[in-house]
Amino acid sequence: MGTAFATMVLAAAVAVITLWLTCAVLGIHGLLFGRLPGRWLQRNVRQPRVWGAGAVLVAVSGLSYPTGAVIGLGLIALGHAMKPSS
Repeated sequence: MGTAFATMVLAAAVAVITLWLTCAVLGIHGLLFGRLPGRWLQRNVRQPRVWGAGAVLVAVSGLSYPTGAVIGLGLIALGHAMKPSS
């Protein structure tokens, strides 16, 4: 196991941590403010609070609780698909 393997593992760890942090921050932002940053997310997410709850659930459960991650992914999909109530 040389330095190439260690570099690959380090790059994978940095990518996973970056994705986790992004998911957590966007989820908390969606829950607290009721809107999402960025033009693409604002245009495509119909229910930002539901989407945010799903993103936080995915970030919290991660690989430890796969059921929570699946429920979070379902909430993210519902945030995209549900029509606003008012």
